[in-house]
Amino acid sequence: MRKIALIALMAFAAPAFAADLTADTMLGKSMDEVKTTLTDMGYDVRKAEMEDGNIEVYFVKDGKMGEVYVAPETGAITKLDWKN
Repeated sequence: MRKIALIALMAFAAPAFAADLTADTMLGKSMDEVKTTLTDMGYDVRKAEMEDGNIEVYFVKDGKMGEVYVAPETGAITKLDWKN
């Protein structure tokens, strides 16, 4: 019974953890993929551009502004910065 309750708790908690953006999050290899992934995670994408060979995206979530740089070769985050 305890295992069933734990599994049910994990099933409901998993989407909340999936929506968190961390340095290990893979966002995609193109600007459109990165914007779509962030939008699907609940982030409001404000601006996206290429800078120094990286995809740079400005976003807002829960009243906090952030900026993320993604390497288009791997889809990995190279820099994540929260503004406030």
